[in-house]
Amino acid sequence: MKIALVTAIAAFSLDEDLAPLQKALQALGINAPILAWDDASVSWQRFDAALLRSPWDYTDRLPEFLDWAEHTSKQTTLINPLSVIRANTDKHYLAQLAAAGLAVVPSAFVEPGDDAGAALLKFLDAHRDAADFVVKPAVGAGSRDAQRYARDQVADATRHIARLLGAKRSVLMQPYLPSVDSDGETALMFFDGVFSHAIRKGPLLQKDEGPTRALFAPEKITARTPGADELALANAILAALPEGPLAYARVDLIRAPDGSPCLLELELTEPSLFFTFADGSADRFAASLHRRVSRLPLRAVPL
Repeated sequence: MKIALVTAIAAFSLDEDLAPLQKALQALGINAPILAWDDASVSWQRFDAALLRSPWDYTDRLPEFLDWAEHTSKQTTLINPLSVIRANTDKHYLAQLAAAGLAVVPSAFVEPGDDAGAALLKFLDAHRDAADFVVKPAVGAGSRDAQRYARDQVADATRHIARLLGAKRSVLMQPYLPSVDSDGETALMFFDGVFSHAIRKGPLLQKDEGPTRALFAPEKITARTPGADELALANAILAALPEGPLAYARVDLIRAPDGSPCLLELELTEPSLFFTFADGSADRFAASLHRRVSRLPLRAVPL
């Protein structure tokens, strides 16, 4: 069995999940080379599956990345599948989940061509209790181009929104929930629909701190046992997806002012899975991948 671990050139030395996952797969007799998604020399049809792990530069090259994903999905089994990648690389999915009745951090979108200032004032009027708020691109990862603002920083936030809109990027605005500073985020990892482990992410966005220019912002991570209400919400979110149980999913939750959990992001394309914070988690994921790929129909592989 051959499974390609798909990354980006810039992420080769940054993705801490790659080494333990490759080791766990190799222990099962699976050949698992680490390859860049945009390496034109790779023959993807030679693999039983291509597992997306850290193609973290896709946010700046989304049309090219989606074209690659579509092309590759015709040559091998893409994990997670193309339909999931198309939907999950744009945070407009949050509006769809909220419309389905799931608890989501209140989210408002601004589209290219909209008036940045008017959209921001409308958002602030709708969230008068929010002392701070967040502006981020709808297509983004690793907190790149995301920034936290106080209510009196309307001019700065408007310029940020206008800059993103000027680059033809949709913008997401959300109230900054105070629980992030005290409790952080809870990220729950699922393999084949089964909960594996969770971690706590400390607050990333600080006041008066500009957006990171790195591939992703530094994170403060610790292991965490999720609450029963967090597990229930995460399972409900995954059950609402049109696809069956996915090979992997990460559900990032924070707590609303009333203490209830709500979804911040649903990571189905290239999430860090934090194997080093949960003993045996890489082995569990490798075993689930082995079972999944073993069930796939045989492909004709070119010599």
